[in-house]
Amino acid sequence: MPGGAPGRDGGALRVFRIPMRTRFRGQSTREGVLIQGPAGWGEFSPFPEYGPAECARWRACAQEAAFTGWPAPLRDRVPVNAIVPAVGPEQAHAMVRRAGCGTVKVKVAERGQSFAEDLARVEAVRDALGPAGRIRVDANGAWDVGTAVTRITALGRFGLEYAEQPCATLEELAAVRRRVEVPIAADESIRRAEDPLKVRAAEAADIAVVKVQPLGGVAAALRVVEACGLPAVVSSAVETSVGLAAGVALAAALPELPYACGLGTLSLLEGDVVTDPLVPVAGTLAVRRPAVDEAALARYEMQSPAWVRRFEEALR
Repeated sequence: MPGGAPGRDGGALRVFRIPMRTRFRGQSTREGVLIQGPAGWGEFSPFPEYGPAECARWRACAQEAAFTGWPAPLRDRVPVNAIVPAVGPEQAHAMVRRAGCGTVKVKVAERGQSFAEDLARVEAVRDALGPAGRIRVDANGAWDVGTAVTRITALGRFGLEYAEQPCATLEELAAVRRRVEVPIAADESIRRAEDPLKVRAAEAADIAVVKVQPLGGVAAALRVVEACGLPAVVSSAVETSVGLAAGVALAAALPELPYACGLGTLSLLEGDVVTDPLVPVAGTLAVRRPAVDEAALARYEMQSPAWVRRFEEALR
């Protein structure tokens, strides 16, 4: 499908599907739409469960990247964490050693797995990192309050930097936060909320995890961080280097960046649409914006009227 389908805003829509190395969030492929404008390339890749109203933010991010551009950076490199999906301890250990990052986010509470598997995975990560490394765990809202308190306390013996979205609701996060010593980070409670700023009012989190696509772009995400008044961790939605570049731009523009960013996710994909992908070196990412390479995109491009329709229907 060279050239792609025309979008209503003048850019050609290029649909991609890239296999994932490890199943992640129930997905074995990553799909989305790329659009090119005068400012560069933008990515629209909402997860399957998102409806048109939520997808409107993802489209706004893609349009900002393609037609508006981003604020000037305040730094030229950003620190990143490695990510360990819900894999066995041997694979987790190898992934951490291969990544070379001093901070690792570990997925826990995977459907169909036991807490014993979570403990073994986090223990393997701690062994691979050594005592000075930082570990954060992410439950994607899977636990109730009692379970979260018990399991965060048990995992705490491995030295957690924070626990991300242990429960689904703000009320539950606030209850857990009052009962554990480990800091609590809010992710879904920010990116899927009609009013992300309610997290601060509910005293539900110590840290805000911000993802540029779900929040509507770099400028919108900067406003959310400022209004939240919480330390921010910039994370990815498992994008190609086109989408990751927007996350890097957000991290580079934040006045303060106290935590490593969750932007080292390209290793979860089998390929990319650029020839110079955004991969960490020694635990950091350079602040730059790779351009789509036609030959690289051709390997993963597909015809998909459904994705074009989804993009067009994601209007405010």
